[in-house]
Amino acid sequence: MDVKARVRSYLRQAVMEEVGDGDDLFELGLVNSLFALQLVQFVENEFSIKAEREDLDIVNFSSIDALTAFVLRKTQPPFGPGHAAD
Repeated sequence: MDVKARVRSYLRQAVMEEVGDGDDLFELGLVNSLFALQLVQFVENEFSIKAEREDLDIVNFSSIDALTAFVLRKTQPPFGPGHAAD
């Protein structure tokens, strides 16, 4: 299952609602402060990444698309696939 599908599946179970990939979870009232922490824990555990202080921006967690982009940024090599650092 790809990143977006895993995020979508988690959110579907957590909020018990169908959410569009670009829907703002905060504007829809689906995320409170406790659930925001759960989202951070989900991405850290599910994708073996660490959300640093600078990552804890609402923009990174506002939608399925935003969460997917955040996870991909954290899991991709810094110079993209197939490129070596100098």
